[in-house]
Parts: sequence; structure tokens; C-alpha cells
Amino acid sequence: MGLRARAGARIRALVRPRSTEHLPVLLHRRRVYVLPTRFGLFYGGLLVAMLLGALNYNNNPALLLGLLLAGAGLASLVAAQLQLTGLAVVGLEAEPVPAGTDLVLRVHARATDGRKRRGLRVSPADEPQRSALLELDQGEGEARLGVPTLRRGWQPAPRLKLSTTRPLGLARAWGLAWPTDPLLVYPCPEPEGPPLPTGFGDPAQQRLHSSGDDVHHLRNYRTGDSRRTIAWKASARRDTLLVREYEQPLGADVVLAWEATGPMPREARISRMARWVDEAERDGRRYRLELPGQAPIGPDSGPHHRHACLRALALLPDG
Repeated sequence: MGLRARAGARIRALVRPRSTEHLPVLLHRRRVYVLPTRFGLFYGGLLVAMLLGALNYNNNPALLLGLLLAGAGLASLVAAQLQLTGLAVVGLEAEPVPAGTDLVLRVHARATDGRKRRGLRVSPADEPQRSALLELDQGEGEARLGVPTLRRGWQPAPRLKLSTTRPLGLARAWGLAWPTDPLLVYPCPEPEGPPLPTGFGDPAQQRLHSSGDDVHHLRNYRTGDSRRTIAWKASARRDTLLVREYEQPLGADVVLAWEATGPMPREARISRMARWVDEAERDGRRYRLELPGQAPIGPDSGPHHRHACLRALALLPDG
């Protein structure tokens, strides 16, 4: 690690919050830090050379110009700090996503003085390349930030770095906030696997489903369909993937039981049940989730029921 990288790491260790904070998090003047950018360092060196030359040749107009430019540079440092001073992170929102998918984190910020703020950036403190623009046109604004996810369950919110180089780009002002609110990550569904368990209902009412008994017709392939249902000969004739559609009782309630997954590793079971939940929801089926040591969830369908089932799967303890 080079000298510059070590110095940057030490500065980040000094200024970052030591522990999580409850929202809202206010950036007051003691939490805003200002350092010159590379362009600012070049600008400062140029001013020093200009002032030395003006003093050497006793050139008063050049000396006056150098002093005016130096005053503008100092004023830009104060303006950069004022861009962040009084800014509050008031809320975080994120729709849960399967593990391995970037989670879209919505960061809500508000200026306590109601002033318009432009050109602010929000990024994870450890991944500055994942930055998003934050504009506070009416004193309030929102930034959408991509956060990587690795595993299911609760994921700590990242340390957030709010920064700006406005108005002249000579200095970078930044402040750090570490919200305490965790983010929920769903389990990653199994890419392929067996069809949904057979449900029970009124056989007089039939509906289309890929796991029934009687072939009804062919339809285009959708992501998540099992390879077992692909009609290869028909697909070759039409030069596109076609899937066999079957009939199944319309009123059948699918029971997604932990034991139905068979002898598999724990995480593989969770992934399979997550895929079954998504497949049942996509097909408009009513389903009940049965997990060990928990009361059954459902039967029901809809976004709220899907969230309840995937949340229960995500929060299952590790093996």
C-alpha cells in the first residue's frame, strides 16, 4: 500500500462513525471535513508561483490578481463545507431482493435550513465508485444507491459518505453517516428444479399450470420454467423455446412443506422453497408455507403473502 493510500485510510479511520446511529443523522459543522482536490492543489501551486513572480518583479496588478484568486479559492472551501452543513439523512428505504442481486437503497435527505443543495453525491464509504447524485431542489431529496448483497437475512446498512466538490471543484467536502437500520435480503431462488408440489382442490375447475397432468397447449418459455417441460421438437420447428402447459385444479392450494424438498443441504432447501414461492405467486396459486418450528403461513397469495414467506425463509437460522 502506497503512502497516499495509507494516509487516506488513516483519515477515514479518524472521521468515520465508530458505531451505528439512529436516524435522522445530522451533519453539523464538526462532522464535515474539507480537503483540496488534485485540481485544488494545482490551483494552489499556480497561485504561489504567480504571487512569487509578482513580488519578484514588483508587479502590482499581478499581485492583486493573485490575491483575488486566492480569496476566491478560500471562499470555495467555505462554500463546499456549507453545502453539507445542516444536511440530515432522515430515512432509508429498500425493497428486498434475492441474495447476489444489487439492492436499490433510497436515501432520503433534508436540509434543516431549507436551502437548495445541488451537486451532492452519496456513496458507500468503502466503495466510492458506487455513487449516486443527490439533489435538494426544495430542501428535500432522494438518492438511489446500488448496494451489493451476498447472503440472505439482515444485512447491515453501509456507512454512507455524502460529498461535494462544488462550487469550483477546488476542494472536496464530505461527511459520514452510519444508519443503524438493517436491510432485508431474500434467499436466492434455485435456478432449476422440480415443479411445484401438487395441490388439492375441485377437479371440475381447471387452470393452466406446468406441473399438472394433462397437456393443454404450448406457450413461450419464461425464466424459471423447468427444462423438463420444454417441448424440444416443437421448439426446433419454430426456432424458439416452447413449454408444455398443463391443466391442474383451479382451487388447489399448494403446500410448500420443508419436508417436501427431500434430503438436501439446508441452504439448497431454502433456495428451492424460495423458487416455489415465486413460481406459485407468478401462476396466481394460493399456497401455504410450512417451516420447522414455526406456525404455517397462509394459505394466501399476493405481494404481502409472498413477502411474508420469503422473509420467513430469509430469517431462518443457519444450519
